[in-house]
Amino acid sequence: MASSVRERLGRLRVDLTPWRGSRDFRILVVSGSVFFLGGMVGYVALPYQLYQLTGSNFAVGAMGLVTIAPLVVFGLYGGALADHVDRRKLLVGTGVAQVLICAALLGNTLLASPRVWLIYVCGGLNAIASSLQRPSREALLPRVVKHAEIPAAVALSSLTMQIGQLAGPALGGVLVGSVGVTWAFAVELTGLVVATGLYLRLRSYKTSEHSTPPSLRAIGGGIVYAFRRKDLLATYLVDMVGMFLAMPIVLFPAFATEILQQPKLLGLLYSAEAIGAMVASLTSGWAKHVHHQGRAVVLATMTWGAAVGVAGLAPDIWFAIAFFAVAGAADMVSVLFRSVIWNQTIPDEMRGRLAGIEMLGYSLGPLGGQARSGIVADLTGVRTAIVSGGILCVAGVIGTAVWLREFWQYDSRTDEHAVRERELRTAG
Repeated sequence: MASSVRERLGRLRVDLTPWRGSRDFRILVVSGSVFFLGGMVGYVALPYQLYQLTGSNFAVGAMGLVTIAPLVVFGLYGGALADHVDRRKLLVGTGVAQVLICAALLGNTLLASPRVWLIYVCGGLNAIASSLQRPSREALLPRVVKHAEIPAAVALSSLTMQIGQLAGPALGGVLVGSVGVTWAFAVELTGLVVATGLYLRLRSYKTSEHSTPPSLRAIGGGIVYAFRRKDLLATYLVDMVGMFLAMPIVLFPAFATEILQQPKLLGLLYSAEAIGAMVASLTSGWAKHVHHQGRAVVLATMTWGAAVGVAGLAPDIWFAIAFFAVAGAADMVSVLFRSVIWNQTIPDEMRGRLAGIEMLGYSLGPLGGQARSGIVADLTGVRTAIVSGGILCVAGVIGTAVWLREFWQYDSRTDEHAVRERELRTAG
């Protein structure tokens, strides 16, 4: 009996094989941790500064509207670029751009009257740099590990970044509440500098000599490929529906300050989802035994929405933190299985373009959701915005899953694309 329990617990433990076997995988995950640590400090500081300067939830949510166009245009272009140039050079170049943008935000905080317009401009520029960078970073993951190690690599990569996501909001909340947003942006700047330096240590990852130069035709080819594959289309749509309808983060400053009356614990609200996600990652060993990954994505996204809705009813901040943690764990499960589907089935010559489309999927939903939440909160109240979002998320995901029924039947053991990539990687 004891042996059986140990075996079951062992199946839950995160698999460290990719970490041990690949130097560049280690560089990617460490740089990701540092990047997200600094980035999440800024993620707290920027909306806090906007709210303090304007007093408007919509003004905070409008940052999402500012970044939507750059994400669409440069996300697609960045994906096509990642299929044609050295992905390492693209990571370094965009990293330098992010350092300069963050330095401008830091300088703005030192003005006697910080400029709200400059915050929006920097937000838009940062969206451009991030959109150009992220497809290359995502496209490298299946290149630096073995095909069979992809589920473990996705879980481990997510876990290390969650360390930054967990510590970042907590640190950001402490900094903005005690010494101000200037120090928060200084920490973000430091993280960007370190992460960019780590990217310099990666090997070059040039694409095939037959790669397609970035163009509208190349971008269109990626979009057509994605839409022809119902399994990929469903991964984008389920996540976009869930995030657009239930994304609550933009309301955290008002929720902590006006509803729960615990402004000093604001950072914990931001950290709660990362705590849940980390728990899910640490116990992700079971994921390699799941083959119907579409079903896992649907059920996990529904759980995310339900947990967010319950959190909106919280009588105190600890109740809210607990259910936002559940939401974070469910979201991590969804992320894990979506990433496994992408990395195990997409050809390398298409990986950059599809990573650009992926980025749009998991960026536009939350950004649009922030604007939606801000508008609903200003019209009806913060609690109503959070609770209604959770309910609509569950209904929307069910509707999407019914529409794309093939996604529910997806099986990685028999899917033609997964089988082809597995055979190619084994032969190589």
